[in-house]
Amino acid sequence: MTKPSTHFTKVLISGFLSIGVTCYTANSLYAQSPSASASSGTETAKIEKRYQNEVKSITKKPAVKKAFQTIVNLEPQTRQDHITLTEIPAPPFKEEARAKKYAEMLKEAGADSAWIDEVGNAIARRKGRSGKKTVVLEAHLDTVFPEGTDVTVKQHGDTLFAPGVADDTRGLAMVLTVLRALEQNNIETEADVLFIGTVGEEGLGDLRGVKHLFSENGPDIDSYIAIDGGGLDRITHAGLGSHRYRITYKGPGGHSWGSFGLANPHSALGKAIYYFTTEADKFTSEGPRTSYNVGIVGGGTSINAIPFESWMEVDMRSISPERLNGIDQLLQAAVQKALKEENLTKRRGADLEVEVKLVGDRPSGELPVTTPLVQRTMAAIKYFNVEPKSSTGSTNSNTPIAKGVPAVTIGGGGTGSGAHSLDEWWLNEDGHLAIQRALLVLLTEANAAN
Repeated sequence: MTKPSTHFTKVLISGFLSIGVTCYTANSLYAQSPSASASSGTETAKIEKRYQNEVKSITKKPAVKKAFQTIVNLEPQTRQDHITLTEIPAPPFKEEARAKKYAEMLKEAGADSAWIDEVGNAIARRKGRSGKKTVVLEAHLDTVFPEGTDVTVKQHGDTLFAPGVADDTRGLAMVLTVLRALEQNNIETEADVLFIGTVGEEGLGDLRGVKHLFSENGPDIDSYIAIDGGGLDRITHAGLGSHRYRITYKGPGGHSWGSFGLANPHSALGKAIYYFTTEADKFTSEGPRTSYNVGIVGGGTSINAIPFESWMEVDMRSISPERLNGIDQLLQAAVQKALKEENLTKRRGADLEVEVKLVGDRPSGELPVTTPLVQRTMAAIKYFNVEPKSSTGSTNSNTPIAKGVPAVTIGGGGTGSGAHSLDEWWLNEDGHLAIQRALLVLLTEANAAN
């Protein structure tokens, strides 16, 4: 088995001005954090005996035993699905080609029906005996890489190298294999199961795919299981909410000598950053963990020109909706204070104006560890002699959790690193165990009928 070279384990630091944000090594980003998103520390939780017994009972069923072996037998097919999907570009807001292919693959794998919804999610339904409940098994279609990125998969031994190969194309391949294992062993469930590839999970996609699923135009969903990130032990059942803003100060601009005295957007932006980070530092020193980051700044045309605009993009996160709203209010106050002060300093010309645009709004929330889906997931992980670790993350599960719908995010197994980088890789180290675990979670939640 070929091991990837160690030069891929390096520190990833995003953003030009990063304040109060934890940096992980590239390897830990994949192993611990869903979709390379921020994740809090993990902890173990007690598993109730009844859920462990439920898992053991299901694994004793002959059809389930055969399905576990089918997953092993399907490893070459899973690998080919993985490569095929990785090599179909899915840049932000341009996931159409991958979605179309994925819907076709879901139908070919045995789904009763497959379609693409209004926002581009690829969805397939496998009908249950009663259909009184609907359970989702999902991974996201989109990657962070812009159009034109070379996504050709390069293979070195057993290791796959390509942008997006782990996050989250591995998850898409897993969903297909779970469906195939059900079909090939004629396993029925009481609940309907939706197998989904969602759009817009990454960055400014702002969870638009899953938000649509839970809108008034989406299907009725009772439980949600997402596959994202790595590892076999992690279970994310707390959604890390975030607010993201693009803030732009605008003015007339002019020559640095001839128009001296005009209000300067850069000066206003600098003041806003100072006022915000000063207050945010105090705010985040206590209470539920909350973070803030000024990630990108821009504007200006020349060293001898007063800029006509200056902008920044700001990210704030917290598991607590109240704390998230609190730090948001600090940002708004700092922006307006800076605007007022800069306008008071001008000696000529028009006042500056500021545009505050919300570009990301991920809801937060947390499911108790006593929630049946959380307990079943932990019991399924424990079945493979692995200690489950509960964690907080920013994934597609955020939306259902915030709406009170049971949801978890589990990892894709194997080993990987370099998420969100051109050097991304994934190695199939006992990856079949993660697929078997996903099948087991699904069968317990959807009530295996045979």
